[in-house]
Amino acid sequence: MSIRTVIPLFPQFTALDAIGPYEVLQRIPDIAITFIGHERGVVRSDNGMLGIEIDSTFEDYPRPDLIVFPGGHGTRSLMTDKRILDWVRSAHQSTIFTTSVCTGSLVLAAAGLLDGLTATTHWGALDVLTAHGATPTATRVVEHLEERLVTAAGVSSGIDMALRLVEIMFDRVAAEAAQLMIEYDPEPPFDAGSVSKAGKDVVARVVEYAQHRL
Repeated sequence: MSIRTVIPLFPQFTALDAIGPYEVLQRIPDIAITFIGHERGVVRSDNGMLGIEIDSTFEDYPRPDLIVFPGGHGTRSLMTDKRILDWVRSAHQSTIFTTSVCTGSLVLAAAGLLDGLTATTHWGALDVLTAHGATPTATRVVEHLEERLVTAAGVSSGIDMALRLVEIMFDRVAAEAAQLMIEYDPEPPFDAGSVSKAGKDVVARVVEYAQHRL
């Protein structure tokens, strides 16, 4: 049977948070992925330029096998959305894994899933995890396998998390096959991919650019 995987979408989601893990997981024949949300129809990413179709609602998938909750500016309103928080709590009871990318972990934290656990998110939102009972860490992928919870840091880290999920659920060869299929062999021209490596001028530019998306 296929592993029924859902990726929740919402207005102002970050595209790669969702599509990065999707590209890894959909390479495995035993994984079936559905984009879900409040209602069917097109929802647009955080800059409004990209629209993706939501095919099913949360209520259509009360017991998914795998949840990959992406982040984006839109997660802030979801943190007080009773419909979503109730669904996350209920669905998690029967998942193989409940996971998040970037600020998707803030939704898991708001639902109480990360209480007392280490977790990660985008570096700009680590303090929000503290306010919701989790212990933030800058680790790229944080696993709590007994609790069936995995969180990934910002945006591109969702690809790493998805590869790890394939290894856990299948085996290392399956994960490496998915990696090869998407030719994920990064050689970035710069080494500024984490806040610990980036200069102050780079961080300042990030803050400047982020203001245009609020």
